[in-house]
Parts: sequence; structure tokens; C-alpha cells
Amino acid sequence: MKSAITLFLLGMSITSFATHAKEAVLAGGCFWCMESDFEKLEGVTDVVSGFTGGKVRNPTYNGNHKGHYEAVKITYDESKLSYQDILDHYWVSIDPFDAQGQFCDKGSSYLSAIFVANDEERQLAMASKAAVEAQFPDQTVVTPILDASRFYPIKGNEIGHQDFYKKSPVRYKLYRWNCGRDQRLEQIWGDQASH
Repeated sequence: MKSAITLFLLGMSITSFATHAKEAVLAGGCFWCMESDFEKLEGVTDVVSGFTGGKVRNPTYNGNHKGHYEAVKITYDESKLSYQDILDHYWVSIDPFDAQGQFCDKGSSYLSAIFVANDEERQLAMASKAAVEAQFPDQTVVTPILDASRFYPIKGNEIGHQDFYKKSPVRYKLYRWNCGRDQRLEQIWGDQASH
């Protein structure tokens, strides 16, 4: 009887989480950094590094990922965190004015973008972008809002990119410092900067 009750309660908690689990797909340059920044956010349950936005099937980091953005798929508990919270954290984690990439990483795969799955997300994303534009009237916010497309998680022999900041913390910190990510975020966002 005890095990039946435990299974029932476990099933309820899994069902409850599934009801509140939402996803967001965002590109902000290096997916190692985006993963690190979002996994620290309370209410985020998973962050997966990968590619999206392009037409090439099964893109890889060392192979063909032409047209794709390095991106992260963020799973979060909607009872603890809203899509608006995700967007607020996103903006202070990127340089929205860089049309060449993000920080030291340049090229189309390192551009920032918000991928929206429905009209509600689009409206919230557009409003959040308008707020950033109002905060910086003398600069051009180049981060686009795009329709969500298939997300390809990092896999196979490239799985080392997933959780890189945990697996190789010294290399990750050196990369992040040398790339100037945190310095630039503080320059733009001051105390709001995510890092």
C-alpha cells in the first residue's frame, strides 16, 4: 500500500511539473555562456545547447551549421518563472547592439535572436525589445524576433559542449574572461548584468 501511495504521489508531482513546464529558445552567442547564465536562474529546470534557425539538417559544431544560430533550449517551471522573466534575464545576458556576433565571437552563428513559438511569446518579446530600445534611444537594437524552428541539440561526439562550464570550469572561465563577455555586459547593463 505504501509503495502504491508513493507511486501515486510521484505520478502527481511529475504530472504537475509537466503541466507547468515551458520552453524558450534563445540565441546569445556562445551557447556555453548562455547555458551557464540560465542554469543559475531559479525555476529553470534544464538548458540544452544546440542549433536552430537554419535549413541544414542535423547541424554540427565542427561540421556544417550554415544558417543556424548557436542557441539554447530552456525548460522552466511556469509556476516559478514566467516567459517575461526569461526575456528579462535574456536581455541582460547579451549585447543587443552587436550586428556581427556576440563579444569576441563573430559570425552569423553567434548572432543574438529570440525564437518565438506562438503569438503570446511574440507579443511579449516585441514589448521587451521595445523596452530595451526605449532604454537606449541612441543605439540600434539588432536582436531579431524570429519564428521558432526545429532545434537540434548538440549530440554525438560533440556532446562535450553540453555543460561545458561544469565539465571544464577553468577553461570556461578563461574563455569567458578573454572574450570580454562580462566586461561588456557590465558596460551596457551595469548592476543588472547577468553573470
